[in-house]
Amino acid sequence: MPMIERKHMKRVSPLFVVFGLGFLLAAYNLLNMAMHHKSPNLGAAVANGLGMSDPITQVPGNTKRTRDPGLRYHVAVTGTGAPYSQWQCRIMYYWYKKVRDMPGSDMGKFTRILHSGSPDNLIEEMPSFVVDPLPEGLDRGYIVLNRPWAFVQWLESATIEEEYILMAEPDHIFVNPLPNLAKGSHPAGYPFFYIKPADNEKIIRKFYPKDKGPVTDVDPIGNSPVIIRKSILGEIAPTWMNVSLRMKDDAETDKAFGWVLEMYAYAVASALHKVKHILRKDFMLQPPWDLEVGKNFIIHYTYGCDYSLKGELTYGKIGEWRFDKRSYLSGPPPRNLSLPPPGVPESVVRLVKMVNEATANIPRWETLNRS
Repeated sequence: MPMIERKHMKRVSPLFVVFGLGFLLAAYNLLNMAMHHKSPNLGAAVANGLGMSDPITQVPGNTKRTRDPGLRYHVAVTGTGAPYSQWQCRIMYYWYKKVRDMPGSDMGKFTRILHSGSPDNLIEEMPSFVVDPLPEGLDRGYIVLNRPWAFVQWLESATIEEEYILMAEPDHIFVNPLPNLAKGSHPAGYPFFYIKPADNEKIIRKFYPKDKGPVTDVDPIGNSPVIIRKSILGEIAPTWMNVSLRMKDDAETDKAFGWVLEMYAYAVASALHKVKHILRKDFMLQPPWDLEVGKNFIIHYTYGCDYSLKGELTYGKIGEWRFDKRSYLSGPPPRNLSLPPPGVPESVVRLVKMVNEATANIPRWETLNRS
């Protein structure tokens, strides 16, 4: 039986409660961003990039491009007790168990950091650590602000055997065994094309002043996926928490960064601690824009996949065939989803097959997680 741990809420320090936050009801809808940034050739461009022989786009200093052999990392995912979060965590945990002990994997133990404040009906199914959410109203509807606060509490109170931590998300599926991509004090992160510190220098400078260094110190990443040494994350996490709150409280920043605000906050917090990430574009792929799985390690199914029956992508318009996690806000997707029509990229086909395998093998799939 998995160990269930509980972090009792301490009085929230003024360090973390930073002014009142402006209202923004935002979660994980990526439609506007994707439609703004995508081009007709984006999928091919990304796929071609991932096909390059060297997946590393940035190596800080003289860091060698080899991983630390044998160094296990702890897989940590934050979530809530809502059905939408639960069914994604169940699929993720299924595939974690499948690849954990495969050759090439450096995975250690797993923890779902549950920031709902109380245990839920999955605590017997997967290792969970219960932490408190932010005080009522402090996230202003932006639930992602609970993520850094959850990590602060977990790192303060949990017993974590591994030296490294992988920060993951519920909508991650491990598609290949994942080694420890970090190197010593340099974490490994995924470079997001829409995280552009240099293009937002005016805003970044509110939180990363010129005397701290050039804006290029801020990596184009979020906190996930990131493999990082536990001691370094322990230093960054409180700063990440505070920068997130300060950004949310600043109207200009809130408007500019929107749902990726917390991602920018992690990047800025890392720079404030002089931490540079090894950027690995093979860390993750994101259907439907990334077309092939290849040697990538994680499928991130945050974007909706909409296609005509001819296999043509209809992003932004509900397709004749579709898979979109937001179609299942109140309960899990059914078992045995229909496969995409001919002509749909291999990455989407692989995603649906992996979801189907998980749901076919997880007990009480269609009855446990409904609101």
